[in-house]
Amino acid sequence: MKPLRSLLAPVSIFILVSCSFLFPAAYADTLTIVTSPPGATVEIDGVIIGTTPLEMKYPGGYFHKTHTVFGARLDHAVVARISLTGYVTQEIELTGESQRWVSFTGQSHGDYWLFKSNHFSITLQPIEQPISGHVLIAPAAVTQTSLESVKPAEDIVSDATPAIVLIKGDKALGSGFFITDTGVIATNRHVVNDQTGLSVTTSSGQVYGATVVFQDPSADLALVKVNGRNFPHLPIADVAAVKPGESVLAIGNPGGGLPNTVTRGVVSAIGPNPELGRGPWIQTDAAINPGNSGGPLLDAQGNVIGINSIKILKNKAGQDVQGIYYALSSQALLEALRRYYPDAVSNPGSERALGFGAVNITSAPSVAEIYLDGKFVGDTPSILQVSAGIHKFRVEVAGKKPFERELDILKDSQISLHADLEPHI
Repeated sequence: MKPLRSLLAPVSIFILVSCSFLFPAAYADTLTIVTSPPGATVEIDGVIIGTTPLEMKYPGGYFHKTHTVFGARLDHAVVARISLTGYVTQEIELTGESQRWVSFTGQSHGDYWLFKSNHFSITLQPIEQPISGHVLIAPAAVTQTSLESVKPAEDIVSDATPAIVLIKGDKALGSGFFITDTGVIATNRHVVNDQTGLSVTTSSGQVYGATVVFQDPSADLALVKVNGRNFPHLPIADVAAVKPGESVLAIGNPGGGLPNTVTRGVVSAIGPNPELGRGPWIQTDAAINPGNSGGPLLDAQGNVIGINSIKILKNKAGQDVQGIYYALSSQALLEALRRYYPDAVSNPGSERALGFGAVNITSAPSVAEIYLDGKFVGDTPSILQVSAGIHKFRVEVAGKKPFERELDILKDSQISLHADLEPHI
């Protein structure tokens, strides 16, 4: 007869192994974010986590695939914003593409994400000159198209052209447009990213050295600064005023074409497109060709409603398509300005005189669609400038119950709204 100890040993091992699967370690790995220089603020999912160098504990299932359905899994993509006074703010995608968790029995348990690494090292780019000046915001009353407010196309082009620029680097060229009289230019991130020796040429032929002062890779947005004063600049309209069927003009500097080439079309649609990145996106049939990227998409009053960005050549099936172009909506630009340069959009006589409040919207999971009074206006996290009055907010993402709230927005108010999205039962 075997000793009792020898009989219990296999049972003890089985219990220990079983418990390790049923109750995985709460924290199994450390995520480290360091910057050069240190001391940068790290914001994840709209929440400030701390300053660099930063270490955060996460379950091992966030770094590698878990072996059982009981293991912790990350159920949303994670993007970190890294900011430090005097340096260009950066957004870093900490997770890769989503993956489908399927058990050994073949049962699907939904999508999950993994951190690309457990260590991120970011070199911050210094801002040679901070943003100053004020952005012209088109009043809500004149963003609604009417026969009285529609301007002839030739007048729109004549008024807008002095504010549109050609941006050149060591690898490529693109377009942009002044948004302040102090030399701040809006463009696409892909126009200026990883380029050196940037220069800006105006419609009058003046050439300026340029510095990138802001980049948002998730929205393909960048701000560029040149030295000078009294630059002509374009008014920006809120995306809530944009409607399908509106006439639009796209202006830019396409490669192989003449400077400040104009194309005409309509707004085909507006809404989210996750494959393109954070939006909202405006689909149009106004031709946008290489080199047009970064130029303005203008409405019938000459206001900027988008930044010309993408030309679609083929659909998902690989078939050729025509007349599908996308502009990053003005909402993304206004959101970035309100978040990082609030003084630039708070000038008296524009928004505040009309009666607006700021609503900071976050969610869990961190990226979800926002609908204001039934219309898509962007993704979380966002800071929306909303007219005074009662408005309905809806935040939703696939696989979760929609979050809905009705808020009474007061003039100059600042409201935080967090949508904790629960799974469908």
